[in-house]
Amino acid sequence: MSLSDFLSPLNLNEISPENGFYTSHLGAKIDSYFSDFPDLDEGSYDIALIGVLEDRNAINNTGAALAPDIVRKKFYELNECNYHSRIVDLGNIRAGHKVSDTYVALKLIVSELIKKNIFPLIIGGGQDLTYPQFMAYEELEQKVDLLVVDSHFDLDDNRDDTVETTSISYLNKIFLHEPNFLFNFSNIGYQTFFVNQDSLKLMDKLYFDVHRLGDFSGNINLAEPIIRNANMISFDISAIRSSDAPGNANATPNGFYGENACQIARYAGMNDKLSSLGFYEFNPVFDLNGQTSMLLAQMIWYFVDGFYNRKKEFPLLPKSQYITYRAGLKDGSHELVFVKSKKSDRWWMQVPYPAAKSKNKRHHLVPCRYEDYQTANSGEMPDLWWKTYQKLI
Repeated sequence: MSLSDFLSPLNLNEISPENGFYTSHLGAKIDSYFSDFPDLDEGSYDIALIGVLEDRNAINNTGAALAPDIVRKKFYELNECNYHSRIVDLGNIRAGHKVSDTYVALKLIVSELIKKNIFPLIIGGGQDLTYPQFMAYEELEQKVDLLVVDSHFDLDDNRDDTVETTSISYLNKIFLHEPNFLFNFSNIGYQTFFVNQDSLKLMDKLYFDVHRLGDFSGNINLAEPIIRNANMISFDISAIRSSDAPGNANATPNGFYGENACQIARYAGMNDKLSSLGFYEFNPVFDLNGQTSMLLAQMIWYFVDGFYNRKKEFPLLPKSQYITYRAGLKDGSHELVFVKSKKSDRWWMQVPYPAAKSKNKRHHLVPCRYEDYQTANSGEMPDLWWKTYQKLI
């Protein structure tokens, strides 16, 4: 079986500008699948673009399947920054006979690319594609920290795994999948009036990390340690306000600003732990003057910029590049250990494994903020430490 069996080539005439690309354009730098399928076994590529022409389960957003080539056209015309990018564009996964066929194709492609140490960057399609993106990690037998950027929790109220996998219910499948290989779920940008209070209670009960849009108002850097903890990210374009990204049938007046979305994408690129990213729910049918496609192209550009500026700080070695801080709680029950990078000034927190749970690892590293250290230094337990410890028990 070859990955080319699942992918269709691109049409150069649909992507290239009339006069072709300038030498500085990404379109002149990217190896794209126009005729011959690229050789992925040479270690020549860092990032692979994959389009998915599937929107049958994108609720109230038919037309999202048109997104990949339109985003490519904008992205290819952007200039490469001051690094040598090694990007391959593998073309598109066409909609299968059944939606489940598309899922199988995406799952296998993402899994194989990660095995080859190539980063899969998915341009969808509906956000239900998060489910096969997630399922790729089962093939890798890897625990997953999943981050979703979304104004809603895409969780059906029935909360059972018999619910159809759609863009508004795919979390049912992920949360209830057996065997369970989801370690943590995080959401950034939810809007309270779109969220069932019972769902919020469920997130709290499961010790998941969910963060309101208002938490990041004027302070988007608060998202960085949350993003730094993710293995995979799913970004719903409707999490961006409609004035900045009108290209979505479910767009609403509130959401992240366009520049915030670009910063989130750059934080994602800088995450050494992140191994796949999907941008979903962009619908060209509702776009105005190509505004959303250009924003999404710029978000991908910022991701690439972050990727090529990774600090390679995970795992935290060599130890000489880090400073260890210790803080004791008022009741004397715990000593909390924090680690700060000399290179980037970023912080991590050590959460100990229960003795019976891990013979090989003594602690779990969690990205955190300086404020978490300040909380511990004042004798109080940071919420992040407690939630993480409960998941390790």
